[in-house]
Amino acid sequence: MEEDDVSIREQNFHSQVREYIICFLLFAVLYIVSYCIITRYKRKSDDHEDEDAVVNRISLYLCTFTLAVSGGAVFLLPFSIISNEILLSFPRNYYIQWLNGSLIHGLWNLVSLFSNLCLFVLMPFAYFFLESEGFAGSKKGIKARILETFVMLFLLALLILGIVWVASALIDNDAASMESLYVCTPVGMSRMFTVMGQLLVKPTILEDLDEQIYCIHLQEEALQRRLNGSSSLTYIRGSFTYQLTKELDNIRSQKNKLERRKKASGWEKNLLYPIVMLILLAGTTISVIMVALNILYLLVDETAMPKGSTDRGIGNTSLSTFGVVQAVLEIILMFYLMVSSVVGFYSLRVFEGFTPRKDDTTMTTIIGCCVSILVLSSALPVMSRTLGITRFDLLGDFGRFNWLGNIYIVLSYNLLFAVVTTLCLVRKFTSAVREELLKALGLDKLQLSNSPADPESGKLSANGHQKTL
Repeated sequence: MEEDDVSIREQNFHSQVREYIICFLLFAVLYIVSYCIITRYKRKSDDHEDEDAVVNRISLYLCTFTLAVSGGAVFLLPFSIISNEILLSFPRNYYIQWLNGSLIHGLWNLVSLFSNLCLFVLMPFAYFFLESEGFAGSKKGIKARILETFVMLFLLALLILGIVWVASALIDNDAASMESLYVCTPVGMSRMFTVMGQLLVKPTILEDLDEQIYCIHLQEEALQRRLNGSSSLTYIRGSFTYQLTKELDNIRSQKNKLERRKKASGWEKNLLYPIVMLILLAGTTISVIMVALNILYLLVDETAMPKGSTDRGIGNTSLSTFGVVQAVLEIILMFYLMVSSVVGFYSLRVFEGFTPRKDDTTMTTIIGCCVSILVLSSALPVMSRTLGITRFDLLGDFGRFNWLGNIYIVLSYNLLFAVVTTLCLVRKFTSAVREELLKALGLDKLQLSNSPADPESGKLSANGHQKTL
């Protein structure tokens, strides 16, 4: 009997060690990828080793850790779904015995723990540490900056606790949780067509690119002459010169896009672009259809409500009607929702300034980007289950939200998502079709592109000539 107890303890010990090793390897891969992404966008600095360089390096490591946790949150639900299907297909395979319910639950708990740690501790610490200089009168150095950072964190914690305490006394928890329901994803789904249109080359239908390039070239020359003339006159320098320079940059950007479209191959213009647009349209349409079906399920079946699960078993039953095929489709839609959420977030006017730029993004902006991506990625499992994209029950702390059992909140969010996504999609395509028809008929040339007003010289018309006021 004692030998059996020892054997069971040894098996549990080896299982825990194996799970720790797997979690560490998965996180190491995510950390390396996150480090490469951040260093790609981070503004390059000199190699001089000083106090600010050490602070920047520490903040960089904290941001990398946060971005790695965000990646873990994104892959959490897809990994769980595909693990469930693998265990159903190969229940007795020796080489996948490590893939069990204990590992999956452990990953969910770790992601939940590290998400809260990064959001409420590490990222505020990185920001205050980056902005700190040490208290007045104290000796300057890393220790003084760390002390100031901890004091600021303590005061911030007291402020947040006070606000939360007052808000909880005035507002019901379920109503307050409505703040977590955002509309970045519907906006992002419509914005995805514009983003992909900028990355790919559109087909040239009834368009004369040579004529457009010639007109743009005339505008560029006219603006360059005006800019050279205004630089010699001291009384019109300043904001007017800045506006001319900005418009000249826009003209050159349009010229580069037209030249790229002219040089693109036929298959890229006439085949790749339509295929990508059809894929985006299919993904958005399938998402709206699944949300509409989920609304019907919510009205007739209580089991359609999102809920948490404490069952540590996995691989017992398939949660997809069509098995592996539907599971793969659900995973693709989840990644599509995540990308749409990020694109929609950076498309909002309030957050346009947080858009990262290659080799020209400050550490403060990187911290803001990491926080926003962490919030969006942490909400992905709950959003996917609430919208009915998957039937996989939420595990760990992700399934303990009070509003998950409120039919009115869940139903309202599904209706809001379906309506806003449909409206954004219809508006996007109607405006795009209208613009293409105007270009095809040549009516877009009637809309003259005016330069900034010049009290001395007047304005520029679309062909680059000067009009006298």
